[in-house]
This record gives sequence, structure tokens and C-alpha cells, in this order.
Amino acid sequence: MRSDCKSDRTRTMCFLLVMLVFAPALAQDYTAIRQQWRDSLRAVTAGILRDSIIRQDGDSMKLWWTTYGEKPADGRSLWISLHGGGGTTPEVNDQQWRNQMHLYRPKEGVYVAPRSPIEAWDMWCQQPIDSMYRVLIRTMMAHYDVNPDKVYILGYSAGGDGVWRMAPRMADHWAAASMMAGHPGDVRLENLLNTPFMIWCGALDAAYDRNKLDRERGLQMDSLRQTCPDGYVHETHIMEGKGHWMDREDAAALPWMAQFKRQAWPKHVIWQQEAVLRPTFYWLEAPREELSRGKRVDAIVEGNVINITRCDYSELTLYLSDELVNLRKPVTVKLRGKRVFKGKLKPSADTYRQSLYERQDPRFAAPCKLTVKNN
Repeated sequence: MRSDCKSDRTRTMCFLLVMLVFAPALAQDYTAIRQQWRDSLRAVTAGILRDSIIRQDGDSMKLWWTTYGEKPADGRSLWISLHGGGGTTPEVNDQQWRNQMHLYRPKEGVYVAPRSPIEAWDMWCQQPIDSMYRVLIRTMMAHYDVNPDKVYILGYSAGGDGVWRMAPRMADHWAAASMMAGHPGDVRLENLLNTPFMIWCGALDAAYDRNKLDRERGLQMDSLRQTCPDGYVHETHIMEGKGHWMDREDAAALPWMAQFKRQAWPKHVIWQQEAVLRPTFYWLEAPREELSRGKRVDAIVEGNVINITRCDYSELTLYLSDELVNLRKPVTVKLRGKRVFKGKLKPSADTYRQSLYERQDPRFAAPCKLTVKNN
């Protein structure tokens, strides 16, 4: 290519020529990287599919699943359905697991009822369970062509306790979530900005003040929606005349959830650390050594300007793709109103590969990353 591109028109033509030459090459690289990753994923998860068990750090989570409907062109949905029981005998939890297998029936998708590896009230939200959910998602992606943007979580009673905590904690994994007859405890809801959420509880379900607290949390969601009208999609159903058992009326949650897909690259992110600490959330990454509960990042993207209005870390790494900004143009990053970066970023197959293998989610694979300091 000639190096004497002086006029605007000539420069434009030169740029387009570069894009025609190199963009297909990059696209081919990304496709090959994804295929290599999927092939390795199938091999790694084959034993899980064969044994119907996820084994990790001495814990074992048994799996039962079935499929409903025809597979859509964009891949199957995945429904993770958490059983009740909790701090009781293994026999009671086994019975609750069997009940959960057939409690709901989505119109389409892979419906999975896992058996909790723990006999405790918080069996669905203790620390080992986070990575087990991720392994479950990857397994179904590898062998059932599940679309990672169509993963839903729901649960009843102790399973509802788990959804209260896991929906915000892993909000970037879910297309939508629904809590049935659970107790919210001290969970925060800010992370649900981009995750549609349902609350179901019987008006007579007074044990542990579930009815009162679930109603209050519904009002909190109403308030969050008022402060951020671009998010916090939710519905609250306090069922009059119903106790802990809602006579399956809560099954209406499934078609409601099914209308949503995950926003893998949301323009507005609120990330607050929960009980189990995470270094990544959507397209954000924080230093692992600085993680602690309650730390928060708020970020808004407007065009090619990324505004970080709050950051409780010394630095923040941004993973960027064309779904978030236009990588063919300069990107500006502002931290509390002060510009900390402006420039064009060069897409890289190595960065794409790194982000894919680190996040183990093809929708989070990004060709560019940028770290900004918080001074």
C-alpha cells in the first residue's frame, strides 16, 4: 500500500483498503480461536455429561436434565432450577430434588435440576457453588448447543434463597432470574441493573418473615427502577391466599423470563462486590488483591465515551469490543469527569484468545483491553 495518503479522500480509501485486507483475517482468527476453545471444552466436560456429576474440590453436584421443544436457530435455552430443603437430612433434600425435576416445564430449552452438594440453608450460595454453576453452563454449551445469552436461574424455598443471592452475584451470567418463596437476607440488588428479576411469595408465607421481606425487596426494586429507568426490569408477585406453596401459579415466571436475553455488553453497569468476591463483571476487571465486599464500580458508555463515575479500586481494566464502542474510532475514558485516556485501540487475536480462555464465555471474548489508573 502507498504511503503518500495526503488528502482526506485518499486517507479514507487507504483505511478501507486496510480494513478489507486485515478485518477478514482477524475475523477468521476469532472463529478459529472459538472453535479451538469449543473443541477443548467438549473434551474437558465429557466426563460430566457421562456421569451426570460435577466434581470440584471434594464436592459433588449431581445433575438431572431433560430437553423441551425444538432447538432454535440461535441455540437452546438453559434453565437452572434449584430445589428446596436446606438444613435438613439428605433424604429430605433428595425428595425436594426429585420434586424440582418436574416442578417447571419451559416451552423450549435444557431444563437442569442439580442436587445441592451441601445440606444447609445456604446450600445454593456457599462459595464453591459459583464455579459449579459456571461449569454447568459450559457443559451444556459444549454438548447441547446452549446459547450463553439464554441462561435462566430459578429456585423454590431454599432454592429461592439461592436465587436471591446468586442473581446479583452472577448477574452477568443470567438472561433473567426468578425467586420463588425464598428469604432475601442482607443481599444487595444493585447488580441487577441489566438482569430482569421476578419475586414470587405467598402472602401467608410468614415463616422467617418471608412475605414481609420479599414485599419490601419488591419495593426496593421499584425504587431502583425509578433511579435508573434504563434497567431494573422486574415484577413482584405476593400471592394472596397462598402460603409457602403457591399451587404452581409461579410457573408463569418461565414465559416471562424467556422473552429476555442476556445483555453481554451493557452500556450501563453497576458492580458491587457481594459475599463471594469476583475480579470480573461484564466488561470490567478489578485487581484481585483489592477485592472486598461492598466495593463498587459505576460505568456508563455514551457513544465512544466511557464514563466511570465511581471506582473503589486503584485501577480498572476495561475489555472492549465493537458491541460496546466503535473500535475503528478513538475511545475516550473519563474517571469522575476527568479524561484519563483518549486514543484508538488495536484489536488483537491474542487479547481475544486470552479473554475467552480466562472468562470461559465466548460472549465475553474481547479483542481489546485497556487499564486505567485511579489516582
